[in-house]
Amino acid sequence: MKTKVLLIAVTLLTWVHALQAQTTKKPVWKEMKTFHSFMSSTFHPVEEGDYAPLRAKADSLLIAAKLWQASAIPADFKPTETKTALAKLVSKCEAIQKAVTAKQPDAKLKTLITEGHDIFHTIVGECRKADD
Repeated sequence: MKTKVLLIAVTLLTWVHALQAQTTKKPVWKEMKTFHSFMSSTFHPVEEGDYAPLRAKADSLLIAAKLWQASAIPADFKPTETKTALAKLVSKCEAIQKAVTAKQPDAKLKTLITEGHDIFHTIVGECRKADD
């Protein structure tokens, strides 16, 4: 009898934990999502050889990076690493914007946006705290 009760209790607790894990959402970092929309709409076309979106949105990419940097860092991110990486990202977006304004060659723009894309992925990957 005790074994059955224990088995039912363990099963019930496992089910509750699984249900909670499915319904618990991580907080959304709005500024990160906004930046990502500009990064994806400029970086991916460059991969295909289309530089027009990058040239058209370089100013917006920089503004989005600065707004992201100025926003509060959520608790599920490492604050020091995130702050450092966001500073690098803003600096890279400034370089992208200046290169676009100076009508730098496509190869230069591709290098800069790729570096910016890599920094973005550092923030969303390596700067996150490990799941508990």
